[in-house]
Amino acid sequence: MHLLVTNDDGPPSSQSSPYVLPFVRTLESAGHAVSVCLPHTQRSWIGKAHIVGQDVQATYYWPEDDSSHSGKPWVLVNSTPASCAQLGLYHVFQDRPPIDAVVSGPNYGRNTTALFALSSGTLGAALEAAVCDCKAIALSFAFTDRSNYPEVVAASCRQSVKVIEYLVNKGKWGGGLLYSLNVPVVKDVESKKVEWTRVLQNSWSGGGCFEAMSSTIESPEMEERQLRRQESAQDESASSGSRAETSGNAENWKPRHFKWAPKFSEVYDSVEKAGPGSDGWAVKEGWTSVTALNANFMHVGGYEGELKL
Repeated sequence: MHLLVTNDDGPPSSQSSPYVLPFVRTLESAGHAVSVCLPHTQRSWIGKAHIVGQDVQATYYWPEDDSSHSGKPWVLVNSTPASCAQLGLYHVFQDRPPIDAVVSGPNYGRNTTALFALSSGTLGAALEAAVCDCKAIALSFAFTDRSNYPEVVAASCRQSVKVIEYLVNKGKWGGGLLYSLNVPVVKDVESKKVEWTRVLQNSWSGGGCFEAMSSTIESPEMEERQLRRQESAQDESASSGSRAETSGNAENWKPRHFKWAPKFSEVYDSVEKAGPGSDGWAVKEGWTSVTALNANFMHVGGYEGELKL
């Protein structure tokens, strides 16, 4: 097969994108032709976004294991995973045979449950491929630590290739269908079962993804913008006395600083409480999880006819 590989972690990096290079090499060892189009930097948690109005640039890149440039170059794009999927399908590989399927990943971490899946750039690229009428699989590697021993990662890559080959050749396709594949990074993953699963519906509580910082961090640009806001507020209060008392108190309007700090424990707790059947539960058990998805926000049944207010 000719497979397009993209991701949301960017080019190979031991710190942020450790899986894409061994995965591509495993696909090639299995006899597949692979074209690679990735964001030029990490674009995690960005979903199926495009950056409106931004012209994008595609540059050529050879991984570190191809320093002689003997193989075909990869493409890096200064945009989002979804944009990489579109560019890979329609523009940057037109000199190559038609693409049989898009694989987005392997993501550096699981994309199980609604909380992870709805924000995932890995799923976003697969969704984009699906609405471009191409077979699409989102692949995520669920690690339990960051050791990433080569032999363990290699096992997860081999497991992924086997499941991808099955899905592309024997899976149900059409109508915006795609698959989310979560593979544990454990040494015995190839001997454990592959399970059809559903996405667990869960929710954030108690702060979600952000944590308020005790002190503000203000750059010169932030200070200048804040000064302009204060001046504008003072001008408005001069013509509208009703706001003078609050707008003149700069202390009330200092910028606040919030740290990116997702409460992952809430996700793991929700998996435990829900019990078997979900994508999160399968991965927790060390199984490979396969979830069939539709590339739309599916409506809820039972709401029909006129809404009378």
